[in-house]
Amino acid sequence: MSVLVFLIGLLLVGGLLFLGASLLGRGETQPPAELDRSPVELPDDRPVTGEDVRGLRISVAFRGYRMTEVDWLLDQLASALDERDAAVAAQLGSTVAVHPGVDDDTDPDGTAVPAVPAEQERPRA
Repeated sequence: MSVLVFLIGLLLVGGLLFLGASLLGRGETQPPAELDRSPVELPDDRPVTGEDVRGLRISVAFRGYRMTEVDWLLDQLASALDERDAAVAAQLGSTVAVHPGVDDDTDPDGTAVPAVPAEQERPRA
């Protein structure tokens, strides 16, 4: 009977050691966290668009903001960016629509501007 209690105790201690080693690891060191890099990445080479904001993934921390409020704020920001881009596109489109096909070589009435000879470009004093 004492051999059975000894074996059960040995298995129990071995199981606890195995569980502790599984949870805590074998003593390997983890690489340090990257503190200088933000997980949020926005483009540097162009203006931020609504799709960029919608694509953001912000990490969740124990202490932080309410996720629903952050999601709502990001949706509002993305909508505002889309409205801004649409307004800019409408402005650019209206200026092109007002003067379609007009370039630097034509007057506003569409007639061609005569080329100025090279010697008459600058008046001499």
